[in-house]
Amino acid sequence: MCENGVGKTTLVKLLTRLYDPTEGRILLEGRDLREYELGELQHHIGVIFQDYIRLMMTAQSNIAVGDIDELNNLERIATAADRSLASALIKRFPDGLQQVLGRHFSGGVELSGGEWQKIALARAYMRDSELLILDEPTAALDARAEYEVFQRFADLTKGKMALLISHRFSTVRMADRIIVIENGQLIESGSHQSLMDNKGRYAELFQLQARGYL
Repeated sequence: MCENGVGKTTLVKLLTRLYDPTEGRILLEGRDLREYELGELQHHIGVIFQDYIRLMMTAQSNIAVGDIDELNNLERIATAADRSLASALIKRFPDGLQQVLGRHFSGGVELSGGEWQKIALARAYMRDSELLILDEPTAALDARAEYEVFQRFADLTKGKMALLISHRFSTVRMADRIIVIENGQLIESGSHQSLMDNKGRYAELFQLQARGYL
């Protein structure tokens, strides 16, 4: 939970070793993250960034990018699509998983922002990862679709670690532990209820957002 521009996406890229820190270090089980073999480390992480790529390829290839070694594993791809709620969308395509997405090529179909986001979410679910990171994963979804995605997400991540980055309190409040970052510093940490009881920055922002629905 943090405001725009405080470096939350950069933090995620450091945790996934897309970036290495120029100062300090990140520890995993007491070891510097840079001591782990990069490919092995990233294999255990599923991630979707807010600036995900829209590939002008088939739906199958778009999803399989999450674990490209499973490109021809149709069962795995279908399961990932079901988890992200993209399966209903794919069933409407004339060519199903073989449907080319985007208008760059003849016969391709264009998707709405929310539909592309479900395809991107399926990529994250392609990996049977121990850590799933979603960076503003439902920004293009309407309220009903967002609720359905996160209800499914909560069920699918039981027993695993999940890191959600979001400005939406409907999303944030479902977390077991909420971290509030301001000016590059961790200023609050706890459950939704404990942070509301604390009457600090989190409670202030929650109440401001809630007023917009009154």
